Order: sequence, then C-alpha cells, then structure tokens
Amino acid sequence: MQVFNRNVSGRGLTVFGFELFLISGSMVLAANLHDSGEATSAIALKIALVTALCQLCFYYNDLYDLTVVQSSREVIIRLLQATGAAAIVLAAACFTVPSLILDPSTFLTALGVFVIAVATWRVAFNYFAHDPYLEERVLVVGTGHAAQMVARQIGGQHDFAYRLVGFVDDDEGVELVRHHEVLGKAADLRAIIAEHHVDRIIVGLSDRRGRLPIQELLQAKLSGVRVEDATTTYERLTGKILIDDLKPSWLIFSDGFRASRVTRIVKRMLDLSLSMIGFILAAPLMALTALAIRIDSAGPVLYSQERVGENGRIFTVFKFRSMRTDAERGGQPIWARDGDDRVTRVGRVIRATRLDELPQLWNVMRGDMSFVGPRPERSFFVEQLAREIPFYVQRHAVKPGLTGWAQVKYQYGSSIEDAMEKLRYDLYYIKHMSIFFDLTIVLDTVKVILFGKGAK
Repeated sequence: MQVFNRNVSGRGLTVFGFELFLISGSMVLAANLHDSGEATSAIALKIALVTALCQLCFYYNDLYDLTVVQSSREVIIRLLQATGAAAIVLAAACFTVPSLILDPSTFLTALGVFVIAVATWRVAFNYFAHDPYLEERVLVVGTGHAAQMVARQIGGQHDFAYRLVGFVDDDEGVELVRHHEVLGKAADLRAIIAEHHVDRIIVGLSDRRGRLPIQELLQAKLSGVRVEDATTTYERLTGKILIDDLKPSWLIFSDGFRASRVTRIVKRMLDLSLSMIGFILAAPLMALTALAIRIDSAGPVLYSQERVGENGRIFTVFKFRSMRTDAERGGQPIWARDGDDRVTRVGRVIRATRLDELPQLWNVMRGDMSFVGPRPERSFFVEQLAREIPFYVQRHAVKPGLTGWAQVKYQYGSSIEDAMEKLRYDLYYIKHMSIFFDLTIVLDTVKVILFGKGAK
C-alpha cells in the first residue's frame, strides 16, 4: 500500500503501528504512576510529542527498514542507540522549555518500560516474520532481464512477505535461474499453481507478443491468484521504476505522472516561503562558509554553472566553490568521483554537510528550482545521457530540486550506470509527486546529512 505516495509494506506498517502503541502506552502508564497533577490535555500533548520524537529517532536509526535490521542483536543495538538519542534531545528540550516535557521520573519510567516492550516485540516479530506460512508464494513468468531483476529484489529484501518459488518459461534450454528452478512451461501454469500453492504471479516477459499465456493467467486470476507485471512489482519493492524494458505505453497508461495544478501552486508557495526563511536563518552559516573558503584557497567564493531545468530550459545555478579554480583545465566537463583530488579541504567539509548547496536557495526563490525534485544536470552530460539512457529527458518534466528522491536513496553519481539508477528514482518521484511525498523526502534529507551519506 502507499503512505504519502511511498510504497510501504504491511510488515513495516505493522511494526510502526504497534510501536506507536507501545511507546505511547508506556508514557500513559508512567504518567499514571507518577501523578503530576497536570491537566489531561497537557499530558496528552506531551505524550504525543515524546512518542513522535522517539519514533523519529527509530526511523533515523533504520529501525523501520526491515531489510537493514534483521537480527535480534542488530535490533537491540539500534534500539538502544535510538533511545539514547531521544533521551539526549528530550533532556536538551527539558532544559530549554521545561513546560513542554514530561517530568524526569515519568520519562525514566516510561523509557525503561518501552525499551523492554519494544525489544520483546521486535524479537517476537523477527521470529514470526520468517514463518513460511505467513509469506506470499511468488511465481515469475519469464526468465529474461526484467524477471531476474524482480527475482533479485525479492530475494534481497525483508520488508515485503514474498517467497520466490520458481520460474515458468517456454525456453527448454533454461533449467535454473538465480538458484531457483524453472518449474515448467506456460501451459503447465495451472498445475504449478496448485502444486506450489502460488499466491502471486509476476509477469516478466520482455517480449510478450505471441508469448503471453493469456488464458492461463486469466484462469489463475479468477481462481484468486494475484497477477501483475514485473514493472509494478519492482516499483513497489524498490521505490524506483524499472526502465530497462519499459514501454512508452506503460508511462502513458499507468496511474500518476500528472501533478495537479493545485499541487504545483502549493508546491511553489512552499518553495518561496521556505527558501526565504531558510535564506534568513542560514545567513550566518553562509557567511562563515564564505570566510572559510576565502581563507582556504585562492579564487571566488561562489561559482555559477549552466544547468538544464524544467522542460529543458537552461538556467544558472549558484553554489559555494568546493574545488580548485583549475578543476576543468581543458574546459571539458568532468564528473566528480570518489576521493576527487580537485576538492579543497573546506570543499570536502561543505560537500559532506551539503553547505555548498545553500546558495541555491536563491535559485529556488527565483523559480529556477524547487526544494524537492531531480538534481539539475549540465547540458553536456544531459546530451550524453539522453543518447545512452531511455526516457532520460522525461526527468525534466518537473523543476529540479535542492534535494530529491534519488539523492536520499542513492549515492552521488559519477557514471552512466549511476545516472541510470538515479533516473529510476527520479521517474518514481515524478510519477508520485505530492506535497506530502516532498515532506518525507525533506525528513530523509536531514537523515542523509546527519550520517554523511552520498556526498562527494
């Protein structure tokens, strides 16, 4: 299912919802044990604030990414880290604004209760989550690239309760795909479904003309088996779109890819308001950054560069200079790379913390960019990538952003392969663009900055 236009698994929602109950319930229990004499409404507000903060810390420690956090040991470690972070933040808040936070005795009691409760719940959840009877048994029709990409994602994740039972293909030369058997041909579909108790069929045929077993798939669907194409499954599992064998008709007829006029107007109003507020708040930090760049190396503090924006329009982007002034001696654009020796000492710091992007608040105010969207690229690379990657120019359907879905989900790109991977995320964002989706990306951006992911 989708929450704020992001695909979320039933398992993920179950974990989040039950822990919401455990944390808030622990707070209520502790508040009743330590009666402070406050009004019920005031206590309820404080409990809501503490619960929200705790779950935000859980989220930032990847406790809701069930693929990252699998073992009980990993859960306990991350739980203690998140709880410690929440306690530090709450202690600081209590010192600053004491009236907003529960009294220390209440919080400490609640802390002990919910740590034990959440740890017990997670260990039990991990145990039952691996029960094969609680998983959907999945059969993939086809053994081509799309089918294998989906099979790889099913095997590499634990958020969705899918168990791959095998493949179906009419090619007699194929017997084993990604360590799973080819169980038979399309004509045998009915018998294979019955024998292996299949709950879901994923169609991953690259060329369906004359090969799609329509009658067999229709019969399977009418008997209660879910049937969907590989692109849809891949999108749900990964939060990106499989563009390798994508047909233009899929983009045309699929839901999404059309942000309403109201959404665009509200998005622009938020961009304008937030960029002005951000510019004012960040002014002291920008001044210090400019001073550090001036002291560290010779050259201008800012640099400007032409980038491709919405509908292919060229605009000038502004950033703090993080490289030497001779970074492109021959005038030929060069991608940034790991350990790039062109980056200055201050440049490494401002790239890791994203401080080099702050001048782009001016681009947001001007309307060249948005807060959230695909990152703008240079014309030289756009022309090159458009020749190599299908549907690349479709990323210019919306304004580029300071941050974006690709930026929070994938590391800094420095090759055509990286650009293709980021395009998969960009197309997913364009398809599902909404104000609430943007807000979740902003939350993820804070997480990326705090942990220094993806910067070069």
